[in-house]
Amino acid sequence: MKRKRYTPEFKSQIVLEVLKEEKTMNEIASSHGIHVNQIRQWRNAFLEQMPLIFAKDNKKADQMKAEYED
Repeated sequence: MKRKRYTPEFKSQIVLEVLKEEKTMNEIASSHGIHVNQIRQWRNAFLEQMPLIFAKDNKKADQMKAEYED
């Protein structure tokens, strides 16, 4: 059986849904067909790496800013 692959954009969308707290994680998981533990992993990874976005020497953040401003 082949593993499902999710894009970073899709993962971000799911994490944002979780952070809005309009639905429970179980509701989000069932509506998207994803196991709730997977969503927890994505949320935890996001929360751990979020401070890196605001770091001054973060090249990825600079690139994202440049793309946004274009």
